[in-house]
Amino acid sequence: MEEYFHYFNRQVMLWGEERQKSLQEKKIAIIGSGGLGSSLAIGLGASGIGHIDLVDFDEVSVHNIHRQIAFRVGDEGRLKAEVAAELVESRCPFVKVTPYTVRFDEFAKVPREYDLILDATDNLPSRAQIDLYAKQIETPWIYGSVEAFNGQVCFIEKSSFDAFKIMDRKPAGIAAPIVMHIASLQANLALRYLAGERVKKDLLYYLYFNDDGELVTQKFKMPV
Repeated sequence: MEEYFHYFNRQVMLWGEERQKSLQEKKIAIIGSGGLGSSLAIGLGASGIGHIDLVDFDEVSVHNIHRQIAFRVGDEGRLKAEVAAELVESRCPFVKVTPYTVRFDEFAKVPREYDLILDATDNLPSRAQIDLYAKQIETPWIYGSVEAFNGQVCFIEKSSFDAFKIMDRKPAGIAAPIVMHIASLQANLALRYLAGERVKKDLLYYLYFNDDGELVTQKFKMPV
């Protein structure tokens, strides 16, 4: 374990060896391996989450690369979940990443046990499916979305995703840094929860830049 604790030295300084070691037993699912999913997988894998399942049927396209940090030029045509899994495992030898290269509705046909599920999709119908699956297996999940310079994050435990109007809509444009920013907030909530730290649940954070360039954060209680 000396090599393990040396690798995670700064987090061991934060909360001690036992809590860091406990992360090795945690299992999470990240639904989507694109912009949010890339950053989530890298951040949580490097934090010591022992088991990560990546769910994504899509292939890398050149227009993905600017904001999906797991990929580089030359990865076009490869399956996103497989590329991201290879990268995360290459950066941290203490994490096991399993790619599932299927649509989420196919993946959800099999009940599985997780400590936490993370949404990294790009449409509301998929998130409604994640909410239903999470409720079925009695597991909390973290919602995240981005558009332009804006983003939303929510740790969902008791609340229902029915509060959102379900429609098939994809964002018209996205700035690359906001993707990493929102994924970072999701990852920090996830890491705190998995490490046994307190997190605020069923509270939606909405972050945006106003016309003066000021970063504004609003909070909304989700219905339960």
